[in-house]
Amino acid sequence: MRILFIHQNFPAQFKYLAPALAKQHQVRILTLNTRLTSSWQGIPVNHYSLQRISTKGIHPWIIDFEAQVIRGEATLYAALNLRQQGFTPDVIIAHPGWGESIALKDVWPNAKLGLYCEFFYHAEGADVGFDPEFPNTDPAQASRIRLKNTNTLIQLSTFDAGISRTYWQASTFPELFRHKISVIHDGIDSAFLQPNPSATPTLKTNSGGLLTLSKGDEIITFVNRNLEPYRGYHIFMRCLPKLLKQRPYARVLLVGGDGTSYGAKPSRSKSWKEQFIDEVRPQISDADWSRVHFLGNLPYHHFVALLQRSSLHVYLTYPFVLSWSLLEAMSIGCAIVASDTSPVHDAIIDSETGRLVNFFDYKALADEISLLLDNPAERQRLGVNARAFIHDKYDLKTICLPKQIEWVENILK
Repeated sequence: MRILFIHQNFPAQFKYLAPALAKQHQVRILTLNTRLTSSWQGIPVNHYSLQRISTKGIHPWIIDFEAQVIRGEATLYAALNLRQQGFTPDVIIAHPGWGESIALKDVWPNAKLGLYCEFFYHAEGADVGFDPEFPNTDPAQASRIRLKNTNTLIQLSTFDAGISRTYWQASTFPELFRHKISVIHDGIDSAFLQPNPSATPTLKTNSGGLLTLSKGDEIITFVNRNLEPYRGYHIFMRCLPKLLKQRPYARVLLVGGDGTSYGAKPSRSKSWKEQFIDEVRPQISDADWSRVHFLGNLPYHHFVALLQRSSLHVYLTYPFVLSWSLLEAMSIGCAIVASDTSPVHDAIIDSETGRLVNFFDYKALADEISLLLDNPAERQRLGVNARAFIHDKYDLKTICLPKQIEWVENILK
């Protein structure tokens, strides 16, 4: 079988799947990522390049769509070159989000198209409008959100099979297409991400100091790619005044950047991180604040060691794509307190694999964290259950990767 992977920032979600398939099939990569040379893990790499930039002053409703069409056009010409070189894929695997596979059925009409179905936008009932603190007053918002799906709908009209990370994410797609979407996670390497009671990492804080975490320290961890409302940063910060008083020896460690991955940028500060520090800092004494540490974005081995030392991990999210960090923390055996929001239900069963709290109730969040920290046996039980759940449902090598390979091979059937 000849398989073509397309992703602007390859390997991305296909980091494990492409090499695994290359052991049995002829695999090629088409990407915008120039950090990859002519070969990646023995797989031939071809590049596409953008022929134009976005139009200045284009209608704001179609800014995203024009960028997706530009990528789709660039990928089309790269595909035509591949066809002229004699390569014709049996299966094309792509992430539709950037528009790269919009026109590939025109180049290879007999190829099967498999899409990584990550998220389908909704004007209500998911992330948009979930948090009343940040209302959108644009009367055209619903129309604009629907238009964000134009690129995805074009590709869904021609796809042969889809794969989605969680059941909730699959449920965001129109019912017309759901029967073609298989729910298979990217996979968690539970053999690598496991408990390590002897971990004593030394971490560099944003202030430039070094912090060594020792066995017996009471460590509360919170992780985002960027510290922002979509992942509940504002709620977590608001629980700190109460939590730090309840836990006079606890250290709170926050991992994440200062940017914005999702949603709007802050209007009152340079970053969401700064805005909510400014809000809660007057309520927290200097002594208590000295136990709050911002670590920025950590190297992965430091991130893993931090979770291995964590006494309790907090995960909060809008109804949006489920973060890898939650499943990684579960695999490591962390006791989890998480938001009672739809995507979390794919992983956290209340009082079995973690504890759930109302996303907006920061006082209840502080109380739940404190109660669990007072109960080491319960934290141990939840952590063991969480790790077992990941091993049984999300393990990369024994569960997810074999299912992904089967999904690709079945597209031709």
